[in-house]
Amino acid sequence: MTIALFVLKRLAGGLLILLVLSFLVFGLLSISPGSPVQTLLGTRPASPELIAALNSKYHLDAPFLSQYWHWLGGIVRLDFGQSISVQTDSPVSGIITARMGLSVELALYAFVLVVLTGVPLGMAAGIRRGTATDRGISLFATVGVSAPAFVISIVLLYVFGVTLGWFPVYGAGTGFTDRLTHLTLPALALATFLSAIVVRQTRAATLTVMRQDYITFARIRGLSPARVLLGYALRNSSLPVVTSAGMLIIAALSASLFVEQVFSLPGVGTLLLTSVTDKDVPVVQAVALMLGAFVIVVNLLVDLLGLALDPRTRTTAKGGA
Repeated sequence: MTIALFVLKRLAGGLLILLVLSFLVFGLLSISPGSPVQTLLGTRPASPELIAALNSKYHLDAPFLSQYWHWLGGIVRLDFGQSISVQTDSPVSGIITARMGLSVELALYAFVLVVLTGVPLGMAAGIRRGTATDRGISLFATVGVSAPAFVISIVLLYVFGVTLGWFPVYGAGTGFTDRLTHLTLPALALATFLSAIVVRQTRAATLTVMRQDYITFARIRGLSPARVLLGYALRNSSLPVVTSAGMLIIAALSASLFVEQVFSLPGVGTLLLTSVTDKDVPVVQAVALMLGAFVIVVNLLVDLLGLALDPRTRTTAKGGA
């Protein structure tokens, strides 16, 4: 019951954060240069009657708080409104759903690459501290963290797409094999940045764990190196990495915006950039809320996973609840 109360409090706090986030995004878009009416008019002549009709249809002539309240009432009914520029008069929920699949596939592909590379490299660097292996892996992590995601994307695109011609340079492809080929370079660009963060976190955690007494006792008992690493070092090193997953998710979201743009992928990141440029307020609001809710849920799952990995943290959770 105590853990359930902890979860309920976290969810309530998350809803409050989403409310503040929606208000800030709505306010920033309202004061930014340009007007949605200009986008809605397109090449049509701006007659007073047409402008009045558009203002009335999309509630653009209402005061700021009235517009926000009208939009918030629709969100409560799971109605995110209609697009005013990306796909005029199309439901926002349908637009996001159509784009979400590709972004999820890219994220899963990159996540697999991060797990397969970041954790083993970080542990190898921590175990072989001060060696050439440690220095090489640390150099990779430093370069990966320092280089912006769009720079990594451009380098990979030029080397493996344009120069060598091994992978397509744009688009999402069709079918499983074609889609996998098209997403390889974007996933590598995203995974390079994220793996660098995971390597540094795992290395620091491994250095701490390998100095603990239970590792020494396990070796004295004659346990095999593989069992010491997998049964003791890996599990205890994983907690700091897992607890930093929230930071990784936020970094992945920001990086994916540029990665999708460089490789011309019609995902949620490209949709957000396009809708911000065109001042498509309903789409921007919906995407911002979706990303905010995603981060909140991930952070909650990370906390629960931390409780499962380290029972000592349950006391803290119960006290906080």
